[in-house]
Amino acid sequence: MDNKTQSNLNFLSPKIGTKRKKLRLGRGQGTGKGGTCGRGHKGAKSRSGFSKKIGFEGGQMPLQRRIPKFGFRRKNKRKIIELNLDKIQNLVDKGLIKSSLNQEILIKNKIISKNDFIKILGRGVISSSLKISAHKFSNKASSSIKKSGGSVFLLSK
Repeated sequence: MDNKTQSNLNFLSPKIGTKRKKLRLGRGQGTGKGGTCGRGHKGAKSRSGFSKKIGFEGGQMPLQRRIPKFGFRRKNKRKIIELNLDKIQNLVDKGLIKSSLNQEILIKNKIISKNDFIKILGRGVISSSLKISAHKFSNKASSSIKKSGGSVFLLSK
């Protein structure tokens, strides 16, 4: 062959011995794969249309059924963020809070996210008078806020 015919892609072919004919199963005993067609004898795996279920262990009780189960987790559970009075006083000292504390201020300062549930707890002392809005207050927290001259507002759930 000359150089022109060697460079054409339509003359390319695989190397001799690299390509084999597909083995055709179930075509008689002379082919070597007749009778059972390489699937062995009997059982579900030898049948057509067999598909094993996830977690199937050959009839043994599957692992996910052997392990004891308890409890559950609600998908729509609200995340409760607990804020103590000392943390609120730190925010006042830093100048992040001036006269009132509400959900928008906490979201802006990245303390909570939009759907969080705010609960004010009574650890620490608050010295400045603030208007605090939250979903829940502990008894100690609400009395401390009122003693310092502030006010408490409950948010709706």
